[in-house]
This record gives sequence, C-alpha cells and structure tokens, in this order.
Amino acid sequence: MTRFDPNPIATHDPTEIDDQPYDAAVLAPIVDRDGEDHLLFTRRADHLGEHPGQMSFPGGGAEAVDETILETALREANEEIGLERTEADVVGQLDDIRTVTEYAVTPFVARIPDREYERDDYEVAEIVVLPLSGLLDPANYEYERRDHPYYGDIVIHYFHVGGYTVWGATGRILVQLLELSTPFEAPERVDRSRC
Repeated sequence: MTRFDPNPIATHDPTEIDDQPYDAAVLAPIVDRDGEDHLLFTRRADHLGEHPGQMSFPGGGAEAVDETILETALREANEEIGLERTEADVVGQLDDIRTVTEYAVTPFVARIPDREYERDDYEVAEIVVLPLSGLLDPANYEYERRDHPYYGDIVIHYFHVGGYTVWGATGRILVQLLELSTPFEAPERVDRSRC
C-alpha cells in the first residue's frame, strides 16, 4: 500500500507570497482507492485561454465572496468537480507559488471521498485520478532546466502516469507534496536543458 504521511503536511509552516497582483488557490485532493492513496487532477478544457489542456488541481482565482484563501480553494473545487465543502478533510497547506500569469497560488491538501465527481463542462475536460505509486515510480519522472526570461534558471518537473503528464505549476506543487509526505526527493542537479 502506497500512502501519504499526513503529519509533515499538517505541521508544515507554509511560505506565503504577497507580491503578485492576483491571488488564487488550489486543492490537492487525496483519494483512498482500494487501500492505496491517489491524487485527483483535472484536465483543463482545450478552449481555455490560460494553460489549455494541462493537468491541474481544482482551483482558481480569489473572488470577493471568499472570506479566506481556503474558501477560494473549496469554492473552486465545488464549481469544477462538485466536491461539497463538508467532504473535504483539509490536511494542511503547502508553500505559495508564483505563476507566469502573475498569480500567487496557495495550495491546500485534503482527503476527499472516492466517488464519482461531476465536472464543470466549460472548465474541465476530464477528471483524472492517478495512483501515488505511479507518481513515485522513477520511470515516470523526468526533469529539465530552462532559462526562463522572468524567473531565470528554473527546473521543470514532469510526471508521466497513465497517459497523462503533470508539469508546470501543478508539477511544482506536486513535488513539494511528495517531498513532504513520501520518500520522493527531487534532484538537486539538472543534467539537461531546453530553452
């Protein structure tokens, strides 16, 4: 059985970012399926202006109705996959990340029931549940260094599982989640580059 250790997530003191023009939040949902932990992702609709077709966690931009950034994550998860707020057992919060679209994204981790979820047809092309064992398999992981025009020298992480590829901002969030709660360690040195 492959499991996340929730304790390091629950006790993590997250780094927050307050220098971006926009705030957003995502929920990294853990599903217990057949005695093994899985993560639920959404594949973004191909017509969306930002990151079309990419794998992501449910989430989006903060709105005036959200009293907290956690409320943003829970509201967006409800809108995108039909997750009820009472179904989300929030484990903890990860470090904020910056995105190329000038958002400070706050990731939360929560356990949710293993059930059929209803996707929002406009935003979500597909709901995808991937096994933790597949995300931890070294054969499914690769990385590269890129010279980013704004952020400088960065590392891009790729997780290839079940015909899907998780990368970009979601890949960065996933790396921290795995490093905190599993034996996964991201490489300290990057051997190849693509600019």
